[in-house]
Amino acid sequence: MTAPRPNIVVVLLDDVGFGAASTFGGPIHTPTLDRLAARGLRYNRFHTTAICSPTRASLLTGRDAHATGVGTVLNSAFDHPAYRGVLREETTLVARHLCDAGYSTACIGKWHLAPTWESSQAGPFTRWPTGRGFDHFYGFLGGETHQFEPTLYEGTRPVDRPDREDYHLTEDLVDRSIEWVQMRQSITPDRPFFLYLAPGATHAPLHVPPAWSAKYAGAFDQGWDAVREQTWQRQQAEGVVPGDTTLTPRPEEIPAWSELSDDERTVATRLMEVYAGFLEHTDTHLGRLVDALEESGELDNTLFCYVVGDNGSSAEGGPAGALNYMGTLQGLPEPTELRMAALDRIGTADSYAQYPAGWAWAMTAPFQWMKQVASHLGGTRNPMVMCWPDGITGAGEWRTQFGHVNDLVPTFLEVAGVSAPESVDGVEQLPFDGTSMTGTFAAADAPEYHRTQLFEVNGHRAIYHDGWLASAHHGGVPWTVGLPGKPREFEADTWELYHLETDFSQSQDLAAERPELLAELQELFDTEATQLGILPLQDARIRRPGLPNLVEGRTSFTFHAGMVGMPEGQAPRFVGRSWHLSARLQADDAVAGVIATVGGRAAGWSLWIDAERRPVISYRTFEVDQAEVRGEPLAAGEHVVEVVFDYEGPGWGRPATLRLVVDGAEVGHGRVRATPPAIFSIDETFDIGCTTGSPVGDYPVQYPFVGGRLLRVDLELDG
Repeated sequence: MTAPRPNIVVVLLDDVGFGAASTFGGPIHTPTLDRLAARGLRYNRFHTTAICSPTRASLLTGRDAHATGVGTVLNSAFDHPAYRGVLREETTLVARHLCDAGYSTACIGKWHLAPTWESSQAGPFTRWPTGRGFDHFYGFLGGETHQFEPTLYEGTRPVDRPDREDYHLTEDLVDRSIEWVQMRQSITPDRPFFLYLAPGATHAPLHVPPAWSAKYAGAFDQGWDAVREQTWQRQQAEGVVPGDTTLTPRPEEIPAWSELSDDERTVATRLMEVYAGFLEHTDTHLGRLVDALEESGELDNTLFCYVVGDNGSSAEGGPAGALNYMGTLQGLPEPTELRMAALDRIGTADSYAQYPAGWAWAMTAPFQWMKQVASHLGGTRNPMVMCWPDGITGAGEWRTQFGHVNDLVPTFLEVAGVSAPESVDGVEQLPFDGTSMTGTFAAADAPEYHRTQLFEVNGHRAIYHDGWLASAHHGGVPWTVGLPGKPREFEADTWELYHLETDFSQSQDLAAERPELLAELQELFDTEATQLGILPLQDARIRRPGLPNLVEGRTSFTFHAGMVGMPEGQAPRFVGRSWHLSARLQADDAVAGVIATVGGRAAGWSLWIDAERRPVISYRTFEVDQAEVRGEPLAAGEHVVEVVFDYEGPGWGRPATLRLVVDGAEVGHGRVRATPPAIFSIDETFDIGCTTGSPVGDYPVQYPFVGGRLLRVDLELDG
């Protein structure tokens, strides 16, 4: 009898460094990863692309990210074939291949592979998960979302989160995964399934129920220098890394723990406690999915691939960390005194926190650098566990072959007995860049299967070949985004050379000793880069998009109730200019709800009517300032409610005055001393008649307009 084809589950965590999880020597307890590793294999030389969207594109297609058209994170996409952020038809996703072969397929969690101009309710939906081979999608489209009040979609429609007080997104995503697996088992028990589960954790904002962060109270008081060294020592003792592995030094851009003031240490420690709780909470709830598979009898014939991070740890909180990192990313500082006063808010729904860069560095032990830095292993090397009791021997063993995220699709197709088609829908497919890893399932000494790999993000670049790595850091720090950076000549970059076969942590630069070999590898990089079409090199940090925009050239708009889920990047641009919004509505004695809003808890504005029928304009600029103007109760009948926003330009991030006008008469005004330099948020949307994510104002989640009719909303932007 032919053995049944295995189910395949892929879990991809977000922004987790090599040295974070206890399963790989880190300080944060990961019981589910431990459990799967005990029945499977741990890979300690597995690699991602160093940043989010490219890793996802590579994982799901089996190609280098640049070949798919997603060579940079979608938030930094620009008009170049390799960096446009549009998946190429020549790189069909594994979900489509498996679906065509009879698998049920589901994507649950983070997508971040749909260009923003195709992410509104106007469609098209061809680059959403259900347009790329997945039968089912439940999750969020952007790079991050509020964990307590997320922006969610099911299929292609915005949906509200479940209405319960103890809601958390990770728990919801695991619930949905279990429900989907059980549903298809009930209806089509003989049909194998492919589940791609990508939680938003542990990407900022750091959100977790307080009991989880409380478990780590005092655990990081010794600071990031000491924690990193302790992790390195555990890694050596437990065989995570070779015993002669060198601990690489701290970058000069990150302060020593001893240089921080007492208050700065207090804030930094609290942020790390929340991060640790966030990771353990995530891993623990993933254990419920493993339980469900085991209880159903399906775990033994399920290839469970657990990738611990789509890149290294994130330093996007900057040297000091942040209570609301969306502001600090754009150059708006938070005084230490403000963060000290808000310690109890960190990790709650009323925060948008990220830990300091020093902790990100500590969590990538023993490597240099972190997320975004594709030239160094702190950005690209992530732990991975493969568990398949029916198909893997040597449970609990380590695998040390060099691997890359693009190896997963060839692996999945091989175990499923599926041959990749030469063409899909009449489009000839590019060959895979990855190679199947199945040879390692039975033998620790299996030969190396991935000989050559190019890495490049933001101009940071490297080339791996047969145990050697040549790399070049392209300057800058990985915690300042949102505004154009300063150009740097690629010729000014210094190339380094490492023999990773004997230097696990990329610590000993041999460029001066082996110049001929370095030159050969540089030539190989150019050859690979030419094939991918990325020469001359680009730096996404300084490129401007030049991509489609749904509102380009328009300054006058009319909206109606039900226009929801419009990505901020495709909505009318409300920052850096004056604007005038006018809402015509019919009110009865119970009128209430959102009229129009953009952004969310991190920053944004909202025009809404409170429970006492009073119109309100709320505006929030991160932790810098906020204003609220409230009018008198609206009588039953037709009204025109207006917001006049006067921006005190020129320049970015300038102050502004808000005026609330009802039926032609000003009823109040307020002022904010700063506005966002670039954006309110990454994942929140522009909505009419409700809010689809986290609320800007002090009102309930969703808070739909009721008690009358919202007739129309007109908007005029200054040029």
